[in-house]
Amino acid sequence: MQAIHIDFLNAVDIENLALTDAEILDAVESGLIAQGRKETVIEPRVHLEPDPAFRGHFNVLRGYVAPLGFAGVKIVGDYVDNYLQGLPSEFGILNLFDPRTGMPRAILDATAITDMRTGAVTAIGAKHLARKGSKVLGHIGARGTAYWNVRLLDHFFDFDEIRVHSRRPESRDGFAERLSNDLGKPVVAVDNWQACVEGADIVVEASRLEKPTPLLKTAWIKPGALVVPYGTMSAVELSLTDIMSKMVVDDWGQCKGGKFGSLRAHVESGKLSEDTLHAELGQIAASLAPGRETDDETILFWHRGLSLSDIALGAAMLEKANRQGIGQKLRFA
Repeated sequence: MQAIHIDFLNAVDIENLALTDAEILDAVESGLIAQGRKETVIEPRVHLEPDPAFRGHFNVLRGYVAPLGFAGVKIVGDYVDNYLQGLPSEFGILNLFDPRTGMPRAILDATAITDMRTGAVTAIGAKHLARKGSKVLGHIGARGTAYWNVRLLDHFFDFDEIRVHSRRPESRDGFAERLSNDLGKPVVAVDNWQACVEGADIVVEASRLEKPTPLLKTAWIKPGALVVPYGTMSAVELSLTDIMSKMVVDDWGQCKGGKFGSLRAHVESGKLSEDTLHAELGQIAASLAPGRETDDETILFWHRGLSLSDIALGAAMLEKANRQGIGQKLRFA
């Protein structure tokens, strides 16, 4: 057998790639469009919980994106107490394969990929579903994905007001300071959910709760707003779906099953179902279903996270790395 080498991009390599906001968004939207056109295969994520005492679990995401010529598997850990050790809550590895032979093609550190692609899906969802003149963002949560939510949303909307909140003052204050420095505009840290959410044009709920707790009240949602909840444990009231003109998800197959997710109770109660679902985001991105049609629509977008987005962003990183000579070649066989 001929020698087989695979590309390896570690966290430093990915940082050195210095992908622009536009490069991240274009890559992720290409995966969504492929999904909308049925040029992909995606299987619902599975979970591994080694021990409840560890207060964390692994997500395993699998998919295939035909236009990119890659199949991929991402394994990412989600551990809520990692901050106590000075560690990020999420570590991930993305494996890319040749879908025709099964031959491994690349291994990429997926910690930054997870953060970037999550923020990109939030932002692309808002591009299609939020009012064009949205100027106030309320963001709950300050974990790794939160930074890219705010940064990439601001790329599209150039907000006049950005409010952020998280449970720990040092977390929300540091988050606001980092965003203010990077975006070149004030970002305000507030000390409660209502002050963050009420009256915002776009509301993103990315909290990290130990158990479902309805901290985000339906009454605070501004008519015509876009609400994007994606916490592992639900932070929204059951009544949230009652005020929505449209409900959109990233992948119904993932959203309708499993034990985790911010709208799990809404699925189980029938409030969110195939009958009440408007569309998947990929269908909207591919112009196969309408997004926002009027300014007065109040819209919900729930995303669980797509392997397709990981694969699309990983492929874009790999292509740029090969052009620039970044990364390493590992002998596989």
